Amino acid sequence: MNIHIDIPEELFSSETGNVSREVLETVAAEGFRTNQLSLAQVRRLLGFETQFEVHQFLAKRGIPWVKYAVADARRERELLRKLIP
Repeated sequence: MNIHIDIPEELFSSETGNVSREVLETVAAEGFRTNQLSLAQVRRLLGFETQFEVHQFLAKRGIPWVKYAVADARRERELLRKLIP
């Protein structure tokens, strides 16, 4: 399915001159940030060949691509302390 939205171009300021791509990237980033899109879906949507490209894309926007909570890190640190005295 393709979705077409008509938005007057004068509403956007574009650094690259490619408003369509910038809107698509914004949708992809926000979709991932809100858990509506997976890494694989972002990759397909933006036409990236590798997951690494998706990681770079998200990192440039300050969006963590790894779902790793502080509680998980603490739990793993405690486990390592038990395993490696």
